[in-house]
Amino acid sequence: MANDAGASHAEPSWTRTDVQRRLEGVIRENRFTIAVIFPLVGAVTLVGSAEGLLPGPLEYNPLLILFGTLVMRSPLLVGLLPRIGWWALGCLGVLTAYTYAIELVGVRTDWPYGAFEYTIQLGPMLIGEVPLALPVFFIPLVLNAYLLTLLVLGDWRDNVVVRLFTAIVAVVAIDLVLDPAAVAVGFWAFTPPGPYYGVPVSNYLGWVLSGAVAVTLVDLAFDRAGLLERVRSCEFILDDLVSFVLLWGTINLLYGNWAAAAVAGAFCVGLFRTDRYDLELVRTALPSASGR
Repeated sequence: MANDAGASHAEPSWTRTDVQRRLEGVIRENRFTIAVIFPLVGAVTLVGSAEGLLPGPLEYNPLLILFGTLVMRSPLLVGLLPRIGWWALGCLGVLTAYTYAIELVGVRTDWPYGAFEYTIQLGPMLIGEVPLALPVFFIPLVLNAYLLTLLVLGDWRDNVVVRLFTAIVAVVAIDLVLDPAAVAVGFWAFTPPGPYYGVPVSNYLGWVLSGAVAVTLVDLAFDRAGLLERVRSCEFILDDLVSFVLLWGTINLLYGNWAAAAVAGAFCVGLFRTDRYDLELVRTALPSASGR
């Protein structure tokens, strides 16, 4: 009887499914804050840092940058968790190692991106040269590009050449938005400055190489049918891309980088084509609507 009584008061065990449901609930309850408020506040904070408008402790605060990045990445991470097994972890581990390696080569040799240097510390630096959190900044961009590609290509997604080529183009297009804004707010600088808002053409040739390797590893990491089913059923999995467009698109607009802002607008069109983002979603995602 004592054992039965003890068992009846035992805490219920948590399964992976329970944890997944709880995490998804947190994301759904806070979608507007994560996907809209965080990137807009981030844009104002970064521009304020670049223009010397913030007090010292807040200016380019690496902890705030990392925290904000992780929060905006959370819908993508939670969305992908059910499809991440040991094989996917291995492929993403190889991609992580490649991300560090190619960035170290770039910093030390100016190849393949061109001569550049980090002008602020984005958190702890690996060997004092590249951010330790670099995979957190880079790999989700590739994943977002790949997932968007799966959704917008339709039946063409089954053609490996079309699928990989389109995803690589999407990765490079993401950097057409990212790098001009990052240069504008002083994250890094190219020497000499290039013709595209301070970014040289060599940078994008380098991104073609990096994007090709990264997209291929992502394509190998996941069972495509299972991943596509997850992307279709998880309404928030692309919210990180929404955050990206709002954050870096806003910065490009504020600095008059019109071509880069137009590319961000093109990603908005792509997101609307997925039939999961519209004005009704914005209304229902507001905190007050969620509370009701």
